[in-house]
Amino acid sequence: MKRLLSIELQKIWLNKASRVLTLTYFILLSFIALIASINFNIGAIKFQVAEMGIFNFPYIWHFNTYIAAILKLFLAIVIVSMMANEYSYGTLKQNLIDGLSKKEFILSKFVTIVLFSVCSTVFVFIMTLILGYSFSSYTELSIVFTDLEYLLAFFVKLVGFFSFCLFLGILVKRSAFALGFLLVWNIIEGIAKGILNFSVFPEGKTASYITQLFPLEAMSNLIAEPLTRTSIVKSIGTQMGVENLKDYSVPFSAVVIVLCWTVIFLFLSYRILKNRDL
Repeated sequence: MKRLLSIELQKIWLNKASRVLTLTYFILLSFIALIASINFNIGAIKFQVAEMGIFNFPYIWHFNTYIAAILKLFLAIVIVSMMANEYSYGTLKQNLIDGLSKKEFILSKFVTIVLFSVCSTVFVFIMTLILGYSFSSYTELSIVFTDLEYLLAFFVKLVGFFSFCLFLGILVKRSAFALGFLLVWNIIEGIAKGILNFSVFPEGKTASYITQLFPLEAMSNLIAEPLTRTSIVKSIGTQMGVENLKDYSVPFSAVVIVLCWTVIFLFLSYRILKNRDL
């Protein structure tokens, strides 16, 4: 396992584009801290973003993982490029000639995906603790370590999404086309979701039961948007007479669905590679 990971990390680090994108991803993650310094001046109303309570424990776990998940596209490009380069530079064929089996090849990619996901999760964990202890009004341990399930959801989301990108990279062979296919798939899911919600099942929850099985939709469901959970948005809603009944917890069903899709993507990646003439 260590040997497989070492091979993949060398490929990524020796590729300038992959190296830059990986470093950019982690630098951008650290920029979440800059949100605290944003000031709004709306007429006589002046306030700092940090004063809205977004860095209060335990809400900060929800907010940071949601924002950090948006930046996953940078590592997605690395994953897709990593696979495309195998075909472009002939390293895949050379690895197989050198004795690496196709199963070991897929395993090496998956181990790299897990490593990226673990590093991202640990990075967000440390950054959240620093921001939380710097700005939070509540620093009791029982409160600080509440809602840590958002970190688990973040990790599962990254592993699932990167496995999807790996599958697309193997399927299409070209990074640009693979990323284009990812965009097209997102559009297809959006259209299917609209049709099911407004035409086929306009009433009840049947449409949501079906769409939650879509891969990207399931990943999206892992971490609900956190902004409507803030006190300032809630107070505005209360003044307007709008009651917020949204569930912000991490759905166990979404975790299971994403893990199932991860296994499916890895299996399909292996089958394509096994049956393809290299």
